[in-house]
Formats: sequence, structure tokens, C-alpha cells
Amino acid sequence: MNSFRLFSAFIVLYSLTLISCGENKVIDVIIPPLSIPTTYESTAFATNATTQNSVGSRVISITNEAKKGRVNGKIVNADSLNFWFTTATPNLKAVNTAYFVGKFEGATGWFAEIAKARGGTYTPSSMIASNGGTFGGYLFDENGLEIEQLIEKGQFGSVLYNHATTLLSGKITAETVDQVIAIFGANPTFPNTPTAAKTAQPDKLMANYAARRDKNDGKGYYTDMKNAFLKLQAAVKGGDNYVKERDEATAAIKLTWEKINAATIINYCHAVVSTLSATAPTDAQKGAALHAYGECVGFTHGWRTITAAQKKITDAQIDEVLDLLNAPANGTPTSFKFITEPVTQLPRLTQIIVKLKGIYGFTDAEIEDFKNNWVSVQAR
Repeated sequence: MNSFRLFSAFIVLYSLTLISCGENKVIDVIIPPLSIPTTYESTAFATNATTQNSVGSRVISITNEAKKGRVNGKIVNADSLNFWFTTATPNLKAVNTAYFVGKFEGATGWFAEIAKARGGTYTPSSMIASNGGTFGGYLFDENGLEIEQLIEKGQFGSVLYNHATTLLSGKITAETVDQVIAIFGANPTFPNTPTAAKTAQPDKLMANYAARRDKNDGKGYYTDMKNAFLKLQAAVKGGDNYVKERDEATAAIKLTWEKINAATIINYCHAVVSTLSATAPTDAQKGAALHAYGECVGFTHGWRTITAAQKKITDAQIDEVLDLLNAPANGTPTSFKFITEPVTQLPRLTQIIVKLKGIYGFTDAEIEDFKNNWVSVQAR
């Protein structure tokens, strides 16, 4: 019995010795830098982006319906516009900001306004003597505002960007990245051109304007968006080890998208100032300038009430720009003044350029470059 106890004690002591002599080692796992490919993996893109491509097509369809009013005597029906907004699937109303939905609908909404203006002719004047009509090849309301551009370019913010940031605010998967590329208007080939003759999959929607603002030198905003999407896809595939890179890419996509929007507003401000500063512009030139001005209003207004955390520009700053455009968010526009009083009114557009430059930190060289549509300049 004593021998057994002695043997047992030896076993316990030996075990304790092994335990006490053991080492707790911390093994450092070295995570390699994120490897970012130069091409986008697109195997499931068409399937993943079906809904987003349809939403983009709805924006184009409602715009084409509104554009019918550019022809004098052509009827634009509010019910037809409302069909593309609320009935067609997927409908635009469901992915719009509540604020912008309120602007479209009702007896005094933009659908009713464009229907009221169609069929007549318009002469820019402070004396409101009509319901609006065509002038210089475009359809304007009685205040000289092109409602078509509010419907189209406004939804570049209130639908496209708003939808993209909603997607990016949830769990980001490989499918999400495909969807955001589609709602931006690009595709996995990233052709940097909206010209169908140049590529089988041309850019559209905001990707079209990104291409216009890009000198195709590998340093522009279109290239920045492509690189951010490549980084985001790689980070998502890499999993939890690359959360930092994922968040960096997401932030870059949102800020670059917003800069493209602001740069395009500046481009159209330049165009209006250039045209209306000329000696004796024709009615066609005035109409084109008022059209470019309408694009400024649309591209600006659509970002109003998008969640503050999702954009750099504030709603207060948006309201300042809209006021300078003589198109207050909740007031009666006096857009005609840019035609009737160019000497006093055109400096307001220069103020907008300065304001946006300060908000986004654009350089003097960039402001000068924004005068150009680089797709046209480079024939690409």
C-alpha cells in the first residue's frame, strides 16, 4: 500500500513538473498587405446587379418621357411620368428620398408643372404671362426652370447616390460591390467612355459624367472610382483581416462620387457664364445656357436631405447654392434672370464655383479643367 502511494505521488509530481515547465507562446500571425488586382472579377455581375440596372433604366425612361416636351406641341402627360415613378418595377419612388418624392407629386409638383408647360412657347421675362413652353430647343416652366433636368439630374442624387450609400451602409458583400458599380452607371470593364462606338458596355448615369471629368491620364476621378471599387472587392474577398481597407475604399467611393457631382455643377456654371457673357447670344444659345443652368439646379437639388453622414456638403450649403441659382429649395425660382439680367446675375454662378472649390478642396488647375468635357475633347 505504501509503495502504491509513493508511486502515485511520483506520478503527480512528474505531471506538475511538466505543467510548470510548459510555456505559453503567443504566435504572431503576419497578415500580408491587401493584394489589389488590376481587373474587376465579374463572373456574377449581371445577376447581382439586375435590380440596380433596372433602377438606372427607370431614371433614363422617365427622362425620355420628360424630353418629349422639348418639341413644341408635343404632349407630356403627368400620368406617364408617374407611371415610371410609381408603377414600373422596380419603381423610383421606393428608392427616392422622401423630400424629393414630395417635390414630384401633387397638383403643384414637378410632374404637374412639366405637363402644364408642354405645348406652348416661352419667352424669358419677369412678366409671367404663360405656363411656360419651349425656348431654344428646351422646355421651361413659366419661371425659366427646366423641370426635365430636376427630374433627371435630381435623381442622380436622390435615387442613385442615395441608393448606393444605403447599400454601403449595410453588410458589404461581393454582391453589394457589384450593385453599387451598377447604380453608379459603370460596369466591370470600366471603359471610361459613354460612347457606344468605342465599347460594348459604355458608361451611363453618373459614370458618364465621371468620364467627362477625367482626362484619361490615370489620375482623374473616373480612375479613382475604378481603383476604389477594385480595392473594395479585394477587401471584401479578403474577409475580416481587411476591414480597414474595406472602410477606406467605401469612404473613397462616396467622396469621389460627390466630387464628380460638384465638378459637373462647376462645368455647367462655366458653360452658362461663357455663353451668356458673349455679345448678342442667339435664342438657341440662350436656350442651351438655360438648359445647362437647369442641370446645375438638378445636380445640386437632388442631394438635399441625403443623410448628413453620407455626404460632405451640408444641406445648409446646398440651400446657399440653390439660392445663388435663383432656385430656392422651397420658393419660387427666378431662373429667367440669368437671361434678362446677365450682368448682375452671372456673378452668382462664379460665387458657386468658389463655394464648391472651398467645400471640396479643388485646386485652381482642377477648376480650369472642369470647363472641359474630356470625352469630347479627346474623342473617346
